[in-house]
Amino acid sequence: MNQKIFVIIAIIALAAALGGILLSGSFVINPAPENNNLQPASPASQQILPITIELNDISIVDITKRSAIIETSFKISNPNTSSMIIQVMDYQLFETGFSNEQQITGGQIGSRPEGMVEFGSDYFVLLSESSIILKDKKEIKNTGNTPELWSALESNTAKWRVSGDVFFNLSSMTSGQENEIHFDLIK
Repeated sequence: MNQKIFVIIAIIALAAALGGILLSGSFVINPAPENNNLQPASPASQQILPITIELNDISIVDITKRSAIIETSFKISNPNTSSMIIQVMDYQLFETGFSNEQQITGGQIGSRPEGMVEFGSDYFVLLSESSIILKDKKEIKNTGNTPELWSALESNTAKWRVSGDVFFNLSSMTSGQENEIHFDLIK
């Protein structure tokens, strides 16, 4: 016999089986709950409170005549009874004695998912009614054009302002919408 006939019959059988599965549909029988006193959740209990952001510390880790390493740490608190995912924090660092408008450095802590599946995602789970400390180190170069800024860094008398945005959502990347909160903090 010809092998092509067996292959064609196998393909038709698989297609028929797949079509039968797709067209049959499925259903789940949900038995009545034993406790009929279940109350729907009120809209107030489903409301998500915004996270809170505090400037934990800004410290100069190392300073030379050519560069300085600045570590910035933030305390993020979750007032909700459900867990949250902190996807990313974007921030800008200003030394207000030098300039309140000219950014010295800035950064990003975490990452936002791009596409359906993100391998090696860098996000933070913030459990219910808890807090987390996020830190970031940045190196700035001394160009020689800002002696008053470098003097404040060397004497550790800098006055800091940090502004930025935090992107967060519920404890699953697929549940709820993405939330954004802006912050402007002074130390």
